[in-house]
Formats: sequence, structure tokens, C-alpha cells
Amino acid sequence: MPVSLLLGAALSTGFLAAALLSFVWTPHDVENLVIANRLQPAGGEFPLGTDQFGRDLLSMLMVGARTSIAVALVAVGIGITLGVPLGLAAAATRGSLLDEIIMRGNDLIFAFPSLVIAILITAVFGPSALNAILAIGIFNIPVFARVARGGALSLWTLDYVLSARTAGKGKVRISAEHILPNIANLLIVQATIQFSLGILAEAALSYVGLGAQPPTPSWGRMLAEAQTMIYTHPMLAVLPGLAIVLMVLGLNLMGDGLRDVLDPRLRRQGT
Repeated sequence: MPVSLLLGAALSTGFLAAALLSFVWTPHDVENLVIANRLQPAGGEFPLGTDQFGRDLLSMLMVGARTSIAVALVAVGIGITLGVPLGLAAAATRGSLLDEIIMRGNDLIFAFPSLVIAILITAVFGPSALNAILAIGIFNIPVFARVARGGALSLWTLDYVLSARTAGKGKVRISAEHILPNIANLLIVQATIQFSLGILAEAALSYVGLGAQPPTPSWGRMLAEAQTMIYTHPMLAVLPGLAIVLMVLGLNLMGDGLRDVLDPRLRRQGT
């Protein structure tokens, strides 16, 4: 078992456990503003201290993890649900009009970064966590479509696929029964990468006010609120920044480890 996989899984599991725990318990209510407790140092009742509004930083980080993970997870789910079928369809009809439409549509989405898409969506519907999910999810669709198409194209010429076609199986059935299971390793690794990018994208959108709105805590908004106090109370920015770094690092390490485990070529090189 690769060390990177173990370390990445440990970091990711720790944040996931904190996020799940926040549904049932946090040391303090994150929506309760107690100005008398503002900017308390770490220790005692407040293990990590409080912010300028008197909110417990540990509780804020726990709920912020829930927000970031939920947004990134749903966004990746959107990308997989819509992108993978499109990629499989493009590979199955390589060179056709459908293939051309799907790939040019992917290029069109790639021309607009998730932040730009979020601004467009926000201009119509207003800033919210849901709109951040839509923006990141839309950007994930062409990513998974390209991965699925690239992996599937290399399989359509193999003997067992040709045998399935000779046996009378249609392209949809072959894609579901023979192609998809054999590119699952590529999709799993890509999902972990997109998950980490989703965490970063959610933090960036919240930082500029396009993500989760108050009173819902978010790591990105915690950074934005702390920027005016970076010299007097640096921990207000260090803690959410460190949380983002460790979460993304954990997911990237896990992705690298999964690639080493799931990629048969790498396994053969290691033997």
C-alpha cells in the first residue's frame, strides 16, 4: 500500500469526520455572535480562539469543512453523472457529428473558468452555495467527458470489444458492460483530483462572495473576513488557510496513491 495513499486517506478522513461530527455537535453555536468573546486567545473554552465576532474558530472550521466537502462532492457528482455518459457516447461514435458536437461543447465550457461561470450564474440567480455547486459542476462535465472518451477510445479496438460487437451487442450495452468497468480506475483517480480542485474553487468563490452566504461558515469567507486583521491576529487567516492546504494535500496524495494501486502498468513496473 503506497504511503501517499495512507497519508492522504488519513488527512481526508480526518476532515470528513470533523464535517460529519459538525452535523450533530460543535463546541459552540457558529451562528451565535458574542461580541464580549471577540478575539479570545486559544485555550480553555475556545481551543483555537475566537474571531472578531466572538465565534469559536474550531466550530467554524468544522462547519466550514462540511460546506466545502458538500459543495465539492455534489459538483464532482454532477461532472461524473453528465460527463461520463457524454464521453462514452463520443467514443462509441468516434468521428461522427455527435462526437464533434460533444467535444466542441466541451471546448466551449473550458473557455470559461468556473469563477466566470459562477459570476454569470450569480448575476441571474444571486450568490449562494447552490450556485457555486452549479458553477463547479458545469466545469467538471467536460473534464470527465474527456477522460471517459480518451480511456474508451483505446478499448474500442481491443479483441474482447470486437467479439462483443460480433455477438450482436449494441454500442450502449458494450459501453456499459465492457468499456465503463475498464475505465473506472481512470475515473476514480480523476474524481479525487477534481474533488481537491472543487475544494479550492469553493474557497475561491466564497472568498469573493459568490459561495455560501452568511451565517453558513466557509473557509474561503473566513479568509476574506480575516484579511484586514492579518497583521494583528494572523491566526484568523492561518487556520482556514491551513485547513484548505491540508485538505487539498490529502486528496492529491490519495489520488496519487490510488493511481499507483489501480493503474496496471504502474503495478507491473513495481514488480
